[in-house]
Amino acid sequence: MSASHAPRASTPSESPFRGRFAPSPTGRMHLGNIRSALLGWLQAHAAGGRFLLRIEDLDRARCKPQHVDDLMRDLEWLGLTWDETPLIQSQRDDVYRDAIAKLERAGLVYPCFCTRGEIARAASAPHGLSEEGPRYPGTCAHLTTEQIAERARTRAPAYRFRARPGEVRFEDQLLGPYSQDVDAVVGDFVVRRNDGVASYQLAVVVDDAASGITHVLRGDDLLSSTPRQLQLYAALGLTAPAFLHVPLVFGEDGKRLAKREGAFALAELRERGLPPERVLGLLAAWSGLGDGSPVTLQELVSRFHPDALPRTPVVAREAVLVEALGLR
Repeated sequence: MSASHAPRASTPSESPFRGRFAPSPTGRMHLGNIRSALLGWLQAHAAGGRFLLRIEDLDRARCKPQHVDDLMRDLEWLGLTWDETPLIQSQRDDVYRDAIAKLERAGLVYPCFCTRGEIARAASAPHGLSEEGPRYPGTCAHLTTEQIAERARTRAPAYRFRARPGEVRFEDQLLGPYSQDVDAVVGDFVVRRNDGVASYQLAVVVDDAASGITHVLRGDDLLSSTPRQLQLYAALGLTAPAFLHVPLVFGEDGKRLAKREGAFALAELRERGLPPERVLGLLAAWSGLGDGSPVTLQELVSRFHPDALPRTPVVAREAVLVEALGLR
């Protein structure tokens, strides 16, 4: 972990606003990742609050320490420093186990022995498939104690949360009203995988609550996850934050930018000696906060307002990127 940034002390007049950026260190950050980080940082600083960093490294096979170091260098290079010691998910297994135990005592989770193939076959029935993937049909929802013991002899179970039926509604700060019937669309969802690792849905709820996060700004690919998370907040007796989901950045191929070759990794731009103000100018143009010319963070703080943000995806055209970043 980078030692160059010391968390700043709070002041008596500081806003209660607490935002965060929560990357997964599975590769070098691309411009779509860093745009989300920038907007979260601007949102927090425009409100006079604090900006936190969380490392979501529960995917032990893909998350690497060198990627953590790289992303911290990237953030600091742009000036997107954080205000408290970063929270590292891989160090919080006990906290997630406690949350699962609380849900289990309330009868809100149960062991599930289904394989992905079994769920997919069940989804071949009418209405069994949704935008979330196969809806879980509740196969293991009512197993007896004897059936659980028998199945556990040959396969470790995952744990599923009993989704509450009915619409879950919330007001997104950019995209407006959103609702979903989690039970009808997703079904009971996994909160602990069969390898004992907490799911994203559980970990993000527990960690945002533990950090006192008041506002979550993230990509709109996670919009449909929010109703599940709101059900978990309620079940665990936790206060949910406000949400703002930003449309993603797509490449010319129509696919979202990813940690792959050709996605303009920020580390590559940094290593080429590009001025950070030039990168900030491009990100500002993608966010309705500038015309693409170089800009400083402080200038962007004064311009930031959620109403300025685009409500449709951004297309990152290579020719425009090359021109804007001065790479020719």
